[in-house]
Amino acid sequence: MPKFTYLLPLRWADADSYGHVNNSRYLTYLEEARTRMVQELLPADEAERRMHAFVVQQSVIDFKTPLDYSNEAVSVDVWVVACRGARLELGYAIRDAENTYAEATTKMAAYNLETGAPRRISEAEAEFFARYTED
Repeated sequence: MPKFTYLLPLRWADADSYGHVNNSRYLTYLEEARTRMVQELLPADEAERRMHAFVVQQSVIDFKTPLDYSNEAVSVDVWVVACRGARLELGYAIRDAENTYAEATTKMAAYNLETGAPRRISEAEAEFFARYTED
C-alpha cells in the first residue's frame, strides 16, 4: 500500500506519570503527520488556504500497546482510505520496528472556511491523494 511515513520525535512532555505517551497526544501525532503529508499541496497564500481547507469530522484510534517514552522517533504512516466528492478518509499506523502502538482513521471534509461550507475536492487534490491510495 502506498503511504506517507513521518518520523516523529517523542517529547518528554508527552509522557504521563506511568512513562507512557498519554492517549490524548495520539491525536496530535496524527495531525502532525497529516500536516507534513499535505504540506506541498497547501497554497502559499493564506486566503487560498482558507478556501481549500479540510476539517476533521471524526477520528477513531485503536490503541494496540502502550508507547513508552524514549529518545527514539516513531513512524507515523498515513494513507488514503477514500477520496471522493467532499470526503477524505485517512488511515494511520503509529509504529516502530517491533510494535504497532495504534491504528487510526480520520474522516475529513473538504471545506471553504470563507463561505463556511463544504466544497468538492479539486482535481489537483484528488491527483495528490491518489499517490497514497491503494489501487
